[in-house]
Order: sequence, then structure tokens, then C-alpha cells
Amino acid sequence: MLKTLVWRFALPTLIAIAAAAYFAVPYVDRVLTEWFLADVEMRARLVMNSMGETLPRLLDDAAQPTLRRYLAGVTTDERLLAVLVCRPNGQPIHMTERTPPQVGCGLATQPDEPAYRVLKTPTGLVHLSRFDLGTPAAPDARVLLVHDLSFVDRRQSTVRDYIIVMALVSTVIVVLLTVVVAWLVLRRWGTALIRDIKSRRFMDDGDSGIGPSLPILSQVRQVLREIERDQRLEIDYQENWTPRALQHVVKEQLDSPQMIVVSNRQPYVHNRGPDGKPQVQVPASGMVTALEPIIRACSGVWIAHGSGNADRDVVDLHDRVGVPPSDPAYMLRRVWLTETEEEGYYYGFSNEGLWPLCHLAYVRPAFRENDWTQYQAVNAKFAEVVARENRADNPVVLIQDYHFALLPALVRQRIPRATVALFWHIPWPNSETFGVCPWKVELLRGMLMADIVGFHTRYHCQNFLETCDRYLECQIDHEHMTVTIQGHVCQIAPYPISIEWPPRWLEQLPSAEECKRQVRERYGLSDRVHVGVGVERWDFTKGIVERFRAMELLLETRPEWRGRVTLLQVAAPTRSKLPAYQQLRQETEEGAARVNERFGTEDWKPIVLISEHQEPLQVFELYRAADFCLVNSLHDGMNLVAKEFVAARDDDDGVLILSTFAGASRELIEALLVNPYDIAETAGAILQALEMPREERHERMRLMRRTVKENNVYRWAGRMLMDAARVRRRDQLRRLTEQAAQQIRKIA
Repeated sequence: MLKTLVWRFALPTLIAIAAAAYFAVPYVDRVLTEWFLADVEMRARLVMNSMGETLPRLLDDAAQPTLRRYLAGVTTDERLLAVLVCRPNGQPIHMTERTPPQVGCGLATQPDEPAYRVLKTPTGLVHLSRFDLGTPAAPDARVLLVHDLSFVDRRQSTVRDYIIVMALVSTVIVVLLTVVVAWLVLRRWGTALIRDIKSRRFMDDGDSGIGPSLPILSQVRQVLREIERDQRLEIDYQENWTPRALQHVVKEQLDSPQMIVVSNRQPYVHNRGPDGKPQVQVPASGMVTALEPIIRACSGVWIAHGSGNADRDVVDLHDRVGVPPSDPAYMLRRVWLTETEEEGYYYGFSNEGLWPLCHLAYVRPAFRENDWTQYQAVNAKFAEVVARENRADNPVVLIQDYHFALLPALVRQRIPRATVALFWHIPWPNSETFGVCPWKVELLRGMLMADIVGFHTRYHCQNFLETCDRYLECQIDHEHMTVTIQGHVCQIAPYPISIEWPPRWLEQLPSAEECKRQVRERYGLSDRVHVGVGVERWDFTKGIVERFRAMELLLETRPEWRGRVTLLQVAAPTRSKLPAYQQLRQETEEGAARVNERFGTEDWKPIVLISEHQEPLQVFELYRAADFCLVNSLHDGMNLVAKEFVAARDDDDGVLILSTFAGASRELIEALLVNPYDIAETAGAILQALEMPREERHERMRLMRRTVKENNVYRWAGRMLMDAARVRRRDQLRRLTEQAAQQIRKIA
């Protein structure tokens, strides 16, 4: 142990001090040199002052012997090497015997040169001082004083040796004392620790009899306990994010809090079937796709709007139902809205106002006072439900999407110590665009009462910060991406959302080849037909109409593909009450009919429009059967369809065509990226996908699958929850500090 201490402490210490001395010596030399030069300059001025009255009287030619004797007496000082007296034109009057050859009266004719300077001679450095006799404008003579600087080197050498010796002696003393003390302490600690390890006392929570004078042993035991407990989760936690790794974060980082998720759309909907009995449906929603595995892994409560016509039939007295129905893992708490509330809050303010405002799809947002009133009322209703479902002093509340911009502030009022995270699943526009909203200030204030506000991309975060800067009185830290308002700090961060890996639906599906066979048989497609797929909600941001135009252009310009390619387009109905969505559906159906009428035959259609809801199993079957997937959103926060298609292709086949205006394009760069407004570019990408060699398809898909696997939904949730854990620790520290301050004030 002693040898280890010497090698690990003494040797590095010696090296460090030697390095410090090595770099310090030039600095000391420079300081000493400047000091000595200043001293020589002062001596030169003193010498000149002493000669100031005598020397002018001796400049007459007749007095040359007297001048020589006088200057010889002056140069008896060992440091004053020589004195030169010169005419202003450089003609010498007298130079003492030891004048160096390199120094002459010619140096006195250069008035622009500094009065003090150092010259190098074969015998060493000399210091030259120049003084004028008479008036500065017309001097009678110039005097040059030459001082020998050899003493500087001698003194510097002496000081240098002294510094090195003192450093070595000090180092040896410090190292010896430190090593001896450390050896004695470590020997004692090591003995106690070895005894604990042999008896496996570190598995107990107690301190095994070791007194508080050795706190480091308690820390070591705690580390050993954590290593023993976390050993099996280490790989999952650091590399492969899984439900177990997420559970580890909730347990270890957040200390197992109550978890509450709030969203408008529920993960499971009960509607009456043809026989009148409740049937379960999983709605088409990227948010549900992302969050359902998380709440399943962490347990907790999901609060959502009960929108199904049979939802009331299956809940208990407290409006709760266990889900998933086949194997309940968490509680779904349903909130009931009146028709007026749903009309104003959901269809009105949320989807006719905020949705088009945040998406660059060129649909004019509509803001009405009554819709805003209902939006406020529904946010308050959800806040009351959150408070009633809360069973802890400081739960973690995950609020989802633009339906609940006011909810963070309302939850904060009811549960002050809650850790609130709001994730905005759609894009955030620039500040000028958001300024269209009449209640922009109220929305921003409500959002900023969350501890964390998350977006899909850093670009959306920057837009949000600029919006806050423009419309609110707040403090913004752009480096750390925080907004401080009314003393509350809100962290703004990008969390690119994803899907679970691997998708659980794949376990229930056959091979990709079998899926292709079944899909072709279901839709009457021959083996020679290449299959494309599009899966969207019927929404004007998804680019469905532009997709059909691209197919039409492809078949128009490349007639050899007629009868050989079909696009299966799933368009799940949504927000069908809104005029913009009704118009979109009509335009979509007319577009599909036009293309089919132009190019279709009795046994082949270029576009098959599937306008009814598809269960996840059916959607993943389409993914596995497709030769290409077309995701040409006009604007999207992320678009999980792209990631679902990649995750479904465990055969490493298929081509993804992806809009550059979808957040997924930042990650899935191996896809064929297109501008969805450029119909010709989209048509060209479809042609490229159809003609792409098998090896290229496989390589692109393998790279994208690796990206989706590594950045899955558990990583998305884990990063957000770990940030929430840091917020909770900071709040805990702040409360402890406040309590300590209160106690000090009481004592005082």
C-alpha cells in the first residue's frame, strides 16, 4: 500500500511541482530583469544628476585633460562601464577607456531612439542611457552612459537555484507527511471495509458498528449496495432503453412518485358494436402510440376525455377503468364533457385555432371568444380531476399537447409541489405567427408554470423562446434554455418522440412475405403490382391530396408503371365536424376517383382509399407488406408513421419517402427526403423507390432501424423524467435551504 501511495501520489506531486517550477522560472527571470533594468535606469539618472553642473563647464577644448580625469573618476563604479560625451552631430568629444567597440557617438544622433535601451556586445549585455546637455531643442552635447549588465545573469542564476532547492525541499516534506498520514488512515479504513465485504455487511442498511468519524465508509457501502442492486440493469439503463430501464429511472431518480398523464385523446376507446356491446378500439394517434408503453411500464393514472359512446358503460363509480382490457396495468380516468364544452374547447379553440396556427399548412386559424371561454373551463375541469386523483404531496404530472396550455398553471395552484412537464406534440411557430392569437399572453403564462416544456426539435424550442421574449416580461437564458417568470424557472428542451422497440404488434403478425400475400389477396392485387402505403389521420397537414397528385404525375409521365404500382392510403376519420376537414375529405375522395378514372382498369386501381379506422395490427400488416411508405406531411412535429414503418420492417426491406417538414426527417436521414409541395420531386422519389436496388434498400433500412432502436420511446420518456428528477432535487434543496434560514432567524 505504501508503494502504491508513493507512486500514485508522491510521483505525480513531484512532477506537478517540477512542472510548476519549470514554468515559473522564466516568469521570475522576466520580473527580475525588469526590476534590475529599472534599478540601472535610476542609477543612470543619479549619475547624470551628479554630473549635471560640472560637465558643461568641462566641454571647452582647453579643459580636455580635466574632462578625462573627471570622467575616469566617474567610471570607477564597477557597474558603470563607460561614459561618452558627443556633439549633437555625432562628433565625439571624449570616450572613456572601457567603451565597447559597438557603442559610439553615432548612437547619440538618433533622437527617435528610446533614451534607455539594452545592447548586445561580444562580452555580454550592456545598458545604454542617453541624456542631453543644454536645451532639449538645441542641446550643446549628448552624454551616453554604458552600464554593465553581467550582474543580472549572476543574480538570476542565484535566485533560480534558490527557487528550485526550496521547491524540492518543500515537496519532499509535504509528500512524506501526506503519504504517512494517508497510509495510516487508509490502512484503518481498508481494514474496516475488508471486514464488511467479507461479511457482506454492505447489503444491510445499517452502518455495521462503524462510528460517524469515518463517513467515507458509509459512502462506500452505499455504492456497493447500488452496484449490487443495479448490476443487471446497467446495460439497459445506459445503452438499450427498455421498460425496465424506464422503471429504474422512476424508482432511483424520481424515488417512485405517483405518475399522472393528462391528454385529450384516451389510449383505449369503448364504442358499441353492431350487437350493442362495448368494443375496445385503439385510436390512431402518435401521442397515444408514444405514451401508452410508458404508462404501462411505470403504472399510474391516465386522465383523458371519455369520447366513446360506450365509455360510461365500463367505468366504475369513480369514472375509472383498468387498461389494457386484456391485462390491466394502469388506471384510465375519464373526464366527461358536455357537447358545448367539446364544441368550443376541442373543435373550436384547439383545432380551428391552435392547430392551424402552429402548422404551416396555409389554413386560416379561427379564434372566437366563446371557444376561448370553453377552453378555459375544460382546462379547469381537468385540473380539478388531477387534484382529486392525486395521492401524493409531489406527484409527477405529464401533460400532453396543445389542448392543455393552461393546465400547468392550474395544477400548480392546486398542487404546489407537483413536478409538471408539458410536452407540445405539434410544431411551435415563429413569434410573429403566434402573435395572431388574441390570448397569446395567457397561453404562454399557463405553459411556463410547468417545470419542463418539451418540443420535438431544437428549432421549435428556439421559436418558443423568441415568442416568450417578444410577448412576456420574463428572464430568458438562451444558453441553458430556461425562462424565469414570477420567480418560477421553466426548462425548455427538445425531446424527439419515438415509438416502443420492438413494437409489440410484431409478435402477433406472420413474416413479411406472408403479410404481403394476405394484403395482396385482401385488396385484389397481383404479384406484379408494387405496393405503396400511406397511413394518416384525415388532416390537411398530412399532404394526402399532394400524395395523390404525385401518383398521378408518375403514371402520366412514366406510363410503363401503369398497372404495376398501387398506393394503399389509410385515412382515419377525425374532426369530421369541422368544415376544413369536410372539405379535405371531399377533395381527397375526388382526387382518388380522378386518378383511378384516368389510369385504372377493371382489375387494377392506382389508389385504394381505406377511409375507416384500422387497428394497429392491420396497420403494421400494411407496413410489412409495402414496398414503400409515403410520408409527405406539409408540416409535422414528428410523424411517428415513419418510425412505425421502419420498426415494422424486420426483413430490412422497403423504402421510406419522408417530408423534410416532418420532425422525423432530422433522424431518419437515410430516407428519400422530399419537399411535399414539389409534386414532381415527390413523384421522382416514388420512382426512385420503385427502382432502388435491393442492396441499397437493405442498407438504408438497417441504418434507420438502428436509429429508431437506439432512440426509442423509452429514451424519450427517460430523458424527460431524468430532467424532472433534477428539477425535484433542486426544489428539495431550495426547501431545505429555506427551512434552515427560518431556523436561523428563529434562533437569532
